Amino acid sequence: MDAQLSPRAREILAAASDLLEQDDQALSMRRLAERVGIRAPSLYKHFSSKQALEAALISEGFAQQAAVFEAALIDSPQPLVAMAAAYRDFARRHPRLYRLMYDRSLDRSLLTPGSEDRAAAPALAALGGDDDLARAVFAFAHGMTILELNDRFPPGVDLDAAWRRGLVGLQASVPAPAMEDD
Repeated sequence: MDAQLSPRAREILAAASDLLEQDDQALSMRRLAERVGIRAPSLYKHFSSKQALEAALISEGFAQQAAVFEAALIDSPQPLVAMAAAYRDFARRHPRLYRLMYDRSLDRSLLTPGSEDRAAAPALAALGGDDDLARAVFAFAHGMTILELNDRFPPGVDLDAAWRRGLVGLQASVPAPAMEDD
């Protein structure tokens, strides 16, 4: 969690995360206040608005993703495949947080500084630092992921095969790693 948050704000954020995991409709300031045992207006002493609270949740989600992505790349012979698997797994384990993070406009000014960049850094590294390729991979991964979460594929479709096919196509664009001089 953001080290700049007070202990009470971290407690509120943890409770908000729990409510979000239960049901994204449950994340109201009133319900959150009930959960932490305070009156709703008192929440605004810690977060200036619901959007600020959601931005803190998103920032925390980016920190979680960064850790998952970094771990996925350790000793991976196929960084793109490892990143895609980690991305998909994160979304499946945290579908409501994932939707909060990626399914609406984002006021980046409310995020913890550097949180989004830290989550993107492992993907950029896996893709040889190519920003455009990283955006294309993100678009593919997000599209596949959100369609899967929203149950938009026909029954019986082999999503793993679709992921493999898409990644093979994207892998062809990944620059070869630079050879080190011995």
